[in-house]
Amino acid sequence: MKKISYHRHRFPPEIIKQAIWLYFRFTMSYRAVEELLAQRGIDVSYETVRRWALKFGIDYARRIKKRRPQSHTEWFLDEVFVKIGGKPMYLWRAVDGEGEVLDVLVQKRRNKKAALKLLRKLLQSQGILPTKIVTDKLRSYGAALRDLNIKHLHDTTNRLNNRAESSHVPIRRRERKMQRFKSHKSAQIFLSIHGSIYNLFNTQRHLISRKTLRQLRSITMIEWNHVTNAA
Repeated sequence: MKKISYHRHRFPPEIIKQAIWLYFRFTMSYRAVEELLAQRGIDVSYETVRRWALKFGIDYARRIKKRRPQSHTEWFLDEVFVKIGGKPMYLWRAVDGEGEVLDVLVQKRRNKKAALKLLRKLLQSQGILPTKIVTDKLRSYGAALRDLNIKHLHDTTNRLNNRAESSHVPIRRRERKMQRFKSHKSAQIFLSIHGSIYNLFNTQRHLISRKTLRQLRSITMIEWNHVTNAA
């Protein structure tokens, strides 16, 4: 894997990756990251943190995706209304049976064309045909799946799609913190980066012991240092 270049940056890679980790891992603003770093004696502006997040976040997310294991064969799809730049938009989200974020798409519509775009992107990026696709009762999903000749995989059983609906919660939290997304493009970039980093650090704390949690955290940080080339 080609190393990420931190050439011509005043701050060392350890500080850059720490700032990006703080911003995407927790519900923090750029200014909050700036203050936290300042408390540790690191004088960096929030605008610099923003530029780091955009420049390096995309590379980190791409590298994390390449190294993740193959997704679970059950997919859960859902869409939610968001306001971006004062305009109504829809956030289309897909997660697998283990809660892993597969993809996130910001689109203007909630119709068959939008559902088709998400499904085609999923099938291409995941490289597998799922055993089941769970959605709500929005007709756009059924029409799109029929066009792709995989309608037999569709399941709209009541409450079965709670996994996808629950996956919107972290994004809703961030949306409030950011006082809404400012543009379609910035929202898509943030969500793509956030999804990959969320997958890497997400652990089902309530299902594991404290000892196992410590072990998982250690393994995850080793992986983070690897993808950021800042061991």
